[in-house]
Amino acid sequence: MGVVFAQSVKNTITTYIGIFIGAINVLFLFTNFLSDSYFGLITFILSTANIMMPLMAFGTNNTIIKFYSIFKTRQSQNSFLTLMMFLPLAIIIPAGFVGYVSFDVIGNWLSQKNPIIKDYIWLIYIAAISFAYFEVFYAWSRVQMQSVFGNFMKEVFHRLCITFLLLALYVNYLNAEQLILAIVWVYMLRMVLMAIYAFSLKRPVLKFSNFKSLSNILKYSALIIIAGSVTNIILEIDKFMLGYYIQIENVAYYGVAIYIASVIGVPSSSMDQIVSPLTAKLLNENSPMELKKLYQKSSLTLFIISGFIFLLIILNINELYHFIPEKFSGGLIIVILIGIAKLIDNLLGNNNAILFNSDYYKMGLVFGVLLVGTTIILNVIFIPIYGINGAAYATFIAIVLYNLSKLLFVQYAFKMNPFTIETVKVAILIVCCVLLFYFWEFPFNSVINIALKTVTVTVSYGLMVYGLNLSEDISSIINKLIKR
Repeated sequence: MGVVFAQSVKNTITTYIGIFIGAINVLFLFTNFLSDSYFGLITFILSTANIMMPLMAFGTNNTIIKFYSIFKTRQSQNSFLTLMMFLPLAIIIPAGFVGYVSFDVIGNWLSQKNPIIKDYIWLIYIAAISFAYFEVFYAWSRVQMQSVFGNFMKEVFHRLCITFLLLALYVNYLNAEQLILAIVWVYMLRMVLMAIYAFSLKRPVLKFSNFKSLSNILKYSALIIIAGSVTNIILEIDKFMLGYYIQIENVAYYGVAIYIASVIGVPSSSMDQIVSPLTAKLLNENSPMELKKLYQKSSLTLFIISGFIFLLIILNINELYHFIPEKFSGGLIIVILIGIAKLIDNLLGNNNAILFNSDYYKMGLVFGVLLVGTTIILNVIFIPIYGINGAAYATFIAIVLYNLSKLLFVQYAFKMNPFTIETVKVAILIVCCVLLFYFWEFPFNSVINIALKTVTVTVSYGLMVYGLNLSEDISSIINKLIKR
C-alpha cells in the first residue's frame, strides 16, 4: 500500500484543490453570473456527454487497465496500444453519422420540455468524444503507474479554466452562448494535453498486427461498455431525465446539491487511479492473499477519510446554504441521500477494480443492465411526483442495490469481503459524531460557525482514529507529520 497510499494522497490533495475551485464555480460564480436556464443547460450538456462517454471510448479505458500487464514484449505492447487508440473510432464515426442524419428527430425529442436544448445538441457529441479520449490517454499513463498528472488534468485543469471563463462572462468579454462553446473547447484542450503527457511516458509506435488474446480483448471491450458505464449512468441519468421531464433550471438546482455531496466520493476516485492497475496486476499474477489485503486496506482507509468528509459536509450543510441564493438551498435531502450513497461507495474499497479486472467482468454487465434499468424506471416514477428529490431517491436506491450486488458477488466468487473489526469501529465513530454535533450550533455568523464546528470535528475524529489506531497507513502518515 506504500506506493498506492502515496499517490492516493497526492491525488486526493489535487482533487480537493479541484473541488475547491469547482465549489467556487458552482456555488458562487455560476449561480450569480449566469441565468438558471443556461446553468441548467450546461449541466445537462456535460451530464449527457458523460453518459455517452463509455460508449464513445468503446470500453478501451477499462481494457487498457485490465490487459496491459499481460504483455511483456515491446512489440506486443505497441500492437495492443495501437488497437486501443483506434478502437473508439468504431463507435465515434457511426454515431456521428447517425446523429447528423437524425439531428432534427433527436433534437425535437430532447427539447420537448426545454426548446433551448436543441441548438446545443451537437456539443454533447463533441464533449463526449473529448471525455472518451481523455480517459483512454489517462488509462495509458495509469498503467505506467503514473496517475498524479492525469488526476490534476481530470480534477483541476478544466475547473480553473472555467473560473477564468466565468470571470470573462462577468466583465462582458463573453456572452452565455460563447461561454458554453468555450467550456467544450476547454475539455478538448484537456484531452490533447493528456495525450501529450501519456505519449511522453510511453511513446506510441503504430503497429497493426495480430497479437495474443485479441479476441478476448475485443469481447471484453464490447461488454465493458455497459458494465463500465454503470457509475456514469447512475450519477448522470438523473440530470438528463430532469431536463426531459421538468424545467431546465431545476437541473441547476439539483446539480448544486449533487456537487456538494460528490465531494465525499473524491477519496475513492483518487485511490482508484492507482489501485485499479495494481488490482489487475494481482489478478493476472494470481495473488489472492495480496488481493484480499489490498481489498481490506483500501476499504478501511477510504471509509475513514470519506467518513470524515461526510461529517464535515452533513454537520455544516445548513450553514453552507446561507452562502448561496435561496432558490438553490432546497437540496438538503439530496445532499444527505447522495452523501450516504457515496460513503457506501468508499466502504467497498477496490471492489469495482476486482470485479471488472477479473474473469467475472461479465457479471458487471449483468448487474449494470439490471440496475440501469432500475434507475431509469425509478426516475420515471419519482421525478414527476417528487421533482428533484425524486431523482435523489432513485439514485440512492440504485447505488445501494448496485453496491450490495457487487459486494455479495465478490464474496461468493473470491471468498473475501472488505470488512474488519476496525470497519465496525469507524462506523460507530461516524454515527456518534453525527448524533453529537449535528444539533450543536454556535451563536455566531455562518463563517465562524463552520470554522468552529470543522475544527471541533477534525480534532475529535482525528484523535479517535489515531488513538485507536484504526488504520496503520493513516497512523503512519500522522507519525511522519509529527516527526517533521
